[in-house]
Amino acid sequence: MRVLPVSLTTVLVELADLDETLALFAALQAEPIDGVEEMVPAARTLMIRFRPELISPAALAEQVGRRDLSARIEPSRHLVEIPVHYDGEDLADVAELTGLSVAEVIRRHTGSEFTVAFCGFAPGFGYLVGGDPALHVPRRKSPRTRVLAGSVAIAGAFSGVYPQESPGGWQIIGKTPVRMWDIDREPGALLQPGYRVRFRDMDAAGGSIDVPRPLPHPVPVGRTEGPQFSVLAAPIPAVFQDLGRFGQTGQGVSASGALDRSAFNAVNRVVGNPVNTPALELTLGGFSFACNARAVIAFAGATVSVTVRDHAGMSRECQTYAPIALEPGDIVTIGHPRKGMRTYLAVRRGFAVAPVLGSAATDTLAVVGPPVVTAGSVLALKQETAGLSSVALDEAAAFDLPGADDVVTLDVVLGPRTDWFTQQGLETLTNQFWQVTPQSNRIGIRLAGDVSLERRDSAELPSEGTATGAIQVPHSGQPVLFLADHPLTGGYPVIGAVADHHLDLAGQIPVNAKIRFRPLGPFADIAGTR
Repeated sequence: MRVLPVSLTTVLVELADLDETLALFAALQAEPIDGVEEMVPAARTLMIRFRPELISPAALAEQVGRRDLSARIEPSRHLVEIPVHYDGEDLADVAELTGLSVAEVIRRHTGSEFTVAFCGFAPGFGYLVGGDPALHVPRRKSPRTRVLAGSVAIAGAFSGVYPQESPGGWQIIGKTPVRMWDIDREPGALLQPGYRVRFRDMDAAGGSIDVPRPLPHPVPVGRTEGPQFSVLAAPIPAVFQDLGRFGQTGQGVSASGALDRSAFNAVNRVVGNPVNTPALELTLGGFSFACNARAVIAFAGATVSVTVRDHAGMSRECQTYAPIALEPGDIVTIGHPRKGMRTYLAVRRGFAVAPVLGSAATDTLAVVGPPVVTAGSVLALKQETAGLSSVALDEAAAFDLPGADDVVTLDVVLGPRTDWFTQQGLETLTNQFWQVTPQSNRIGIRLAGDVSLERRDSAELPSEGTATGAIQVPHSGQPVLFLADHPLTGGYPVIGAVADHHLDLAGQIPVNAKIRFRPLGPFADIAGTR
């Protein structure tokens, strides 16, 4: 067992195999450790997020090291049968890789009983183990940019079903009409850790397989009365955010949440809202809306101009981090940020937005949360007064906001896979400037440097949990800095992670700015393991 650093609040426990991982996961669920907030099991690792004010990494490692790893998990009584059309584009390639006929590949896949070992990558994506070892094949050398929802695929010792359209590198052998993820279902993920799974060949069953019908989705009804904002322009769709969606990792759902939490909290204080009242996260400028009632709003985050034009055509300039009174007929527009990247809009009493899985955060990768806000959207406003406080008049940005020409230094915790890189690769990470590319978004900041990060070898990393701030390095050697909407698990090595105290700053770095990574210390296993 090794316990490796991930960030200032997260460690990764590396174990011998999946059985040990699941045994440790079960042991920690049965006898929790004070201070542990969330755990993400993967192929041979367990990622643990903890509260450092309650337990230190060394103390956590010492307690984890005392857990019994010999116990084996009893099979679940819950069996899910998944009908499949075995017509995948990689089926012939899998047959060639295994030396089997196509018919034999299908026979062995349907003849196996699988177990959902863990969930990750996307909501409802279960990593299934227990299949025929003859079907263990590597991922595709070149991942597809688009894999259809319902695609049944295999990679290494795992089988799985893509719950939604996404990029992917697994070998596709068929497709199923069954929805793996449905937010209106309880639970939303059809496959839960521990469930048993069997695949059935629809074409060989003579139509006898019962395919569950998807649940009907309610059609949203636009509000035509009451206090509201009518969105006139949103060059980049806005998203509702709060502090995040926790406790859903078992379904493959990560936390998401506001990228600049300091600005999110400040904007709610400015209008006197309770903590964690949902606000709108606006990326860049040009967002504009009309108000049909009296309201008090505020903006915080990026340095933007705020213009309010009344029904008579008179305009006034307003400040960020200060309350702004609106009258019916007022139109509000923000300009392009001079510094920073994201601005938060709050309204006193809050927006009337329904939480999804306990949170109003919109996860743009998982497509979980309230719908994105575009031109033509109507945003209803709450009218309740419970929990309101006086407006705050002394708020300001928590840090100096970066501009497109700036170099931003981010503190980094090295690990958990720093030792997968050469010394030259590590020096490249810390000594080179990395430019933020236009392909960056809420999922991650894609970086470009003159020299790629050099690895010791090209070994394939079994999927393991990833944290916000992780610096993941794909085969290109050009890193991606994961932000709040990152996938729950990943298959590329993480060389380090941005320290928690610089995550808000990372969420405000604009395109073309440059980043320099500053390690907080050398990479080393966390002492306390046996």
